[in-house]
Amino acid sequence: MKAYIFPGQGAQFTGMGLDLYEKSPLAQEYFEKANKILGFSITDIMFEGTAEELKETKVTQPAIFLHSVILAKVLGDSFQPEMVAGHSLGELSALVANGVLTFEDGLQLVSKRALAMQKACEIAPSTMAAVLGLEDSIVEETCSEINGVVVAANYNCPGQLVISGEISAVEKACEVLTDKGARRALLLPVGGAFHSPMMEPARAELAAAIEATEFSKPTCPVYQNVTATAVTNPDEIKKNLMLQLTAPVRWTQCIQAMITDGGTRFIEVGPGKVLQGLMRKIDRNVAASGASIVE
Repeated sequence: MKAYIFPGQGAQFTGMGLDLYEKSPLAQEYFEKANKILGFSITDIMFEGTAEELKETKVTQPAIFLHSVILAKVLGDSFQPEMVAGHSLGELSALVANGVLTFEDGLQLVSKRALAMQKACEIAPSTMAAVLGLEDSIVEETCSEINGVVVAANYNCPGQLVISGEISAVEKACEVLTDKGARRALLLPVGGAFHSPMMEPARAELAAAIEATEFSKPTCPVYQNVTATAVTNPDEIKKNLMLQLTAPVRWTQCIQAMITDGGTRFIEVGPGKVLQGLMRKIDRNVAASGASIVE
């Protein structure tokens, strides 16, 4: 079965989407529509902006979403997903790609998500750190023993787990995990503690926007971050999406479930190759490639 996977924040690069815009009138149409919906020229920042400008959450998230979703639309008839999943923000791209959300509603939700997360980051200083080379259970146990808020946030692949929370608690956890044999435990250059209880204000704000948005029946199952299982019921998809900002991204478990359910070819749709790299670490026997408009 053919599985399409969609990247999240961190996959952005300067000039992203320009090739799509130049090669496809359909892409141009969607990019121009996005500028109108957002109320600013995101294409200027994507195509010509600096890395610094592109790093702002309110820009990064819509930019990655647009690159992924517009690429899927430009693929036309060759885009025939039998299962989809998206990493964090990428879950919204996946939901547009499998017909749950319209392009317009998806972009509105991404924009609201980005602004809500940025606001939550400003309420209390927080951060994330990547822990490499330890069993998940050791990282989870250590987080539970630290004073303050620190939790497992992103299960990216075996031996790579991102933790998230209050700065002092994350720093302390990194020290303890290094002592326990982590190959590396390094703070990430992010605006705040995504996928942790620190995102509760953003979760509440986004939940109201999700509740007011129409979710349709998907054309194929979506493997959601919160449950790492195949979901086709629109109400269930909605509920899981509401929980996503404060719950961990179970990416390793999502991919393993997709493989168990018959996924044999995984195609990353969007900027960069982050998910292809993680695929090789989750199961190197499964084919993984990037989508391109000549596919």
